[in-house]
Amino acid sequence: MALPSSKIDGREVRVFENADELSSNLAEYIAELSEASIKERGVFAIALSGGSLITLIRKLCEAPYNKTVDWAKWYIFWADERVVAKTHADSNYKLVKDSFLPKVPIVHSHVHSINDSVTAEQAAEEYEFVIRQLVKTRVISVSEIYDCPKFDLILLGMGPDGHVASLFPNHSVLNEREQWVTFITDSPKPPPERITFTLPVINSASNVTIVVTGANKAEAVHLAIDEVGPDCPKLPAQMVHPTNGELVWFLDVAAASKMEGLKFSD
Repeated sequence: MALPSSKIDGREVRVFENADELSSNLAEYIAELSEASIKERGVFAIALSGGSLITLIRKLCEAPYNKTVDWAKWYIFWADERVVAKTHADSNYKLVKDSFLPKVPIVHSHVHSINDSVTAEQAAEEYEFVIRQLVKTRVISVSEIYDCPKFDLILLGMGPDGHVASLFPNHSVLNEREQWVTFITDSPKPPPERITFTLPVINSASNVTIVVTGANKAEAVHLAIDEVGPDCPKLPAQMVHPTNGELVWFLDVAAASKMEGLKFSD
């Protein structure tokens, strides 16, 4: 039992019966984007977030993708990161390093994590500098519209409060328009110090995918996707709308349970 994908205000919404079905389809989707990008540009620049998202891309490490994906052409970045040691349990880098990188032959020098030995502000500045250098060499494309990098894919999760990356509701960084990477020291969710892509960078990507599972996020999914009117608070996830790219939501049934107008097909 699954729902057909639907288009809502230019966003594609795909709903799956369970996390396993979602994971299988997500792996296929990422592999297709990788193949298309490598065919067009010779590389695939992908930015990840942390949390359960990394578990949900695990099937990329399995057959057939572990053999068919051109891993040597992948460049990995983080759309947000906790400013902690890379060995710390809260590190998004550690999560990927432990559960994903050992299983696929990605070139070590193509994995771009933050400097974990400096302040959050310095880490953000250094990370933006790295990205700017890779834009110059076209490892990362450049937006045709804005002074922003154009990642081939930015892969995001979403919290129950509607935050994406480390862009939290009502936070001042939602208004940042100049910097590509910024920092916060007051995250409402620990740890407090983080770096994050800004909204202009996320919205300049060729593809943005938001992956959400679980009934505890159903209300935020409803508010982010459905037309809820001006009186409802605007969530960061609502602000993700690629200017010249594709936005696809991958949801399980529980996360989609409060969406309007969805009916299951037998």
